[in-house]
Amino acid sequence: MIGEVSIVGVYVPALLLLTLLAIVLTGLLATLLQIVGFYRLVAYRPLVDLALFTLLLGLLVLVTAPFGPTAA
Repeated sequence: MIGEVSIVGVYVPALLLLTLLAIVLTGLLATLLQIVGFYRLVAYRPLVDLALFTLLLGLLVLVTAPFGPTAA
């Protein structure tokens, strides 16, 4: 994962962009789980949504991480 991304000359932390993407994906997946009826099986929906967000953010960070050591 790179440190920051330049958007029109403004440096934005890459983790912020990944967090925004994880929020959008969590919203879409939560809507899908609501339609399927998954939330009837859980006792506390906000905790499931938080866990889903955390898993998606971790997955996005792992996917965007560079493979192998970086050469100095």
